[in-house]
Amino acid sequence: MSERAPALFVGHGSPLNALAVNDWTRAWAQLGERPARPRAILSVSAHWYVPAVAVTAMSAPRTIHDFGGFPRELYAVSYPARGDALLAARVQELLGPLPVSADEAWGLDHGTWSVLCHMFPRADVPVVQLSIDARQTPRFHYDLGTRLRPLREEGILVFGSGNVVHNLGTYSWGQPREPYDWAVRFEEHVRGSLAARRDGALIDYGALGADARLAVPTPEHYLPLLYVLGASHAAEQVSFPVSGMTGGSISMLAASFG
Repeated sequence: MSERAPALFVGHGSPLNALAVNDWTRAWAQLGERPARPRAILSVSAHWYVPAVAVTAMSAPRTIHDFGGFPRELYAVSYPARGDALLAARVQELLGPLPVSADEAWGLDHGTWSVLCHMFPRADVPVVQLSIDARQTPRFHYDLGTRLRPLREEGILVFGSGNVVHNLGTYSWGQPREPYDWAVRFEEHVRGSLAARRDGALIDYGALGADARLAVPTPEHYLPLLYVLGASHAAEQVSFPVSGMTGGSISMLAASFG
């Protein structure tokens, strides 16, 4: 039996972090230096948010540059990790009878590769992506995470990439800014709820009212956290290997179980 792999949520921030050396990317590199390397990675990225449940099943997923207006060198980044058809089939098995399509077109978007290029810079760990079904509720996504939990016992890193606070409409572009009060309050709520295992409060995040509406104006960057939370065990303690906020309204918080 493989050693249990972690369940890890990372706040990925700007795609430019793929090229950067900063506190966040150094911390991501340290996460990849853990003694027990995963056999493969199942990634749930904010940037594959579609009205379907699908899993990448190709042997060589392409590097997707799903953004615009960035420097040319960012579009030259390639992350040539292999796919894993057996892992894709295992995900379909665990989520059945829910229909999960085997996708041959998507690949690895920047929510995945902008972090993994620091964690595993040689791209030598196979990566499969699972889509986020945009039609479904937060409870649905958490429940899928619980069904993926057995993967960790098989040496699979369950990896969620998004941002706990993600409001581009209030982001301070190009200039430093102290975090907004509502962003700080919401991030503190998430940290406290993770530490105390108040899973229900994290699923029903909208109950926080105005703070939640500002911190999570659209759900796709928050939902990967629920997959990771669902894939964790109730007795596991959480650690926060990365923290900080950028532009006043994007949280870089990472949460690790195991």
